[in-house]
Amino acid sequence: MQNSDALAKSLIIFDLDGTLIDSVPDLAAAIDKTLAHFGRPPAGVDHVRTWIGNGSLKLVERAIDWAGLDNDKLNDAHEVFLREYTDCHDGTVAYDGVKEGLDRLINRGFVIAICTNKPSQFLPKILQKMGWADKFNCVVGGDSLPVKKPDPAPLLHICEQLGVSPSQAIMVGDSKNDILAGKNASMTTLALSYGYNYGEPIANHNPDAVFDDFSDLVAFIVKD
Repeated sequence: MQNSDALAKSLIIFDLDGTLIDSVPDLAAAIDKTLAHFGRPPAGVDHVRTWIGNGSLKLVERAIDWAGLDNDKLNDAHEVFLREYTDCHDGTVAYDGVKEGLDRLINRGFVIAICTNKPSQFLPKILQKMGWADKFNCVVGGDSLPVKKPDPAPLLHICEQLGVSPSQAIMVGDSKNDILAGKNASMTTLALSYGYNYGEPIANHNPDAVFDDFSDLVAFIVKD
C-alpha cells in the first residue's frame, strides 16, 4: 500500500491488547490465580501470551485445557477469571510510542476507535489508567455485539456509528483476528509485529503492511 492510500483514510480502528497495550502480565496473573483455585500450577506469562486473542472465555478454555481440567469446569473457571482480573491492571502498560502516536493522529484530524475482543466491563478502567478515557470516538468490546473479530461486524458497526465508509477506514492490530476482520470488512489492514498472535508471525496473514514499531506505523499513515 502506498502512503497516498493511507492519507485518503479518515478512521483508524485499533485493537487493544498486543497493539496499544501490553496486558500479558495482568492476564497471566489472573489466569494463574484461576488455575490455583482449581489446584493447578501456574501457566505463566509465556504460555498465556500465546492464548490471547479470542476473548476471555477462549483464553480460559485454553488455560484449563493446558492444565488438564475437564471442560465442564469452563464456566466456573471463567467466572473466577473475571473476578480475579477485575482489579488486576497494575502491570498493564502502553507500548512505546503509543501515547505520542495517538495524539499525532488526532492532531492530524483522524478519527480513532478501538475494537477489542476483551470484555467491555474492563475497558473503562484500563482506558482511564492509560489516560485515554476521552480519546477514542468509539470503543467496542468483545461482548458489545453478538459476534467478535475475526467477524467483520464489529468493525462495520464502528463505521456505521461514526458515519465513515469502510473504504475510508484502516484496521490496525497484532493478530490474525484483526487482519481477517479488516479484510472481511474491506478495510486496509496494518499490522504490528510485537504483539501476541499465538506465536505466529503476523506477516503470515498478509496485512497491507507490517511495522515493528508503533511510531513507524503512525509516520506511515500521516506522511505527506
